[in-house]
Amino acid sequence: MTLNIGVVGAGAMGTAISQSIAENANKLFLYARKKEVSEEINTKHYNSQYYPNLKLKENIIGINDFSKLNEVDIVFLCIPSSTVREVTSELKEIISEECIVVTTAKGMESKTNKRMTEVIEEIIERPAVALSGPNIASEMAKNLSTATTIACSDENYLKKVKKALETKKFKVNANTDVVGTEYCGILKNILAISQGICEGLDINDNARFALFTKSYSETKEIIEKLGGKRDTVDDYCGFGDIITASTLSVSRNHTLGVLYGQGIVIDEQSSGILFEGKNTAVILKNLCEKNNIKSLTADFVYDVIVEKNNPKLAFNKFWDGL
Repeated sequence: MTLNIGVVGAGAMGTAISQSIAENANKLFLYARKKEVSEEINTKHYNSQYYPNLKLKENIIGINDFSKLNEVDIVFLCIPSSTVREVTSELKEIISEECIVVTTAKGMESKTNKRMTEVIEEIIERPAVALSGPNIASEMAKNLSTATTIACSDENYLKKVKKALETKKFKVNANTDVVGTEYCGILKNILAISQGICEGLDINDNARFALFTKSYSETKEIIEKLGGKRDTVDDYCGFGDIITASTLSVSRNHTLGVLYGQGIVIDEQSSGILFEGKNTAVILKNLCEKNNIKSLTADFVYDVIVEKNNPKLAFNKFWDGL
């Protein structure tokens, strides 16, 4: 194939996507912030920091600067939402005007409350693609069966990105509901924290999943009021991702909720672990108030994670509101 692909971010997700779709690319450039990581990828074909037992495919090329990305057709941004604006601004001067930018970040910009595609499109002045789904990086890296959703306003971009992503083991649904798709990824962080708090409190399963049912219903209502489609919540980016993040221990936000439910407050700066949902809790609370949206789930998570209120009392308030 003649397709050249760039992936920015050699962390768990960036490395996993690279390994998963390398068979669809002529060259796949994987950008690592640390030079030693890119050198290890090129000399040993390993990224030992994340996958010490996984040999990377031969056409994955490690890079430590963005210059090589001037020849890619598609670039995937596998980076935290807090860095998307800065990185996109740098890439704008390097990538071609035909290059399609795809974001995997499931968060919002704290200063502007913008979704990731909105941030990217503001800079590159053309449509961006959102990728969102129940995509556990370690499983993708092992080429285990996985499905995801991509969304963009430009259907030609969707066709090209789907072609780059899809393999026998990696299934892709495409839609033009960018708002709904991105908000699914954003809201699933809140649902994951909510369920984690309940688990940390050792809430019985009947009650926990009663709350989950309410949260899922609220997700549809919120997305519709913010301009997305209710049906999008039933796709991989919605139901699939929400279930994954809310019930499995691999979810950072679920883990964050468990810890707060147990009364353990995490210092993100000292721990070096980024929890997208903590930032999202503040933004979602503001969005709900601005748009006159009532959400018991958003209030519950905000009370516990941001206000640091007693999680048991916050749960009782949520339960009484059902």
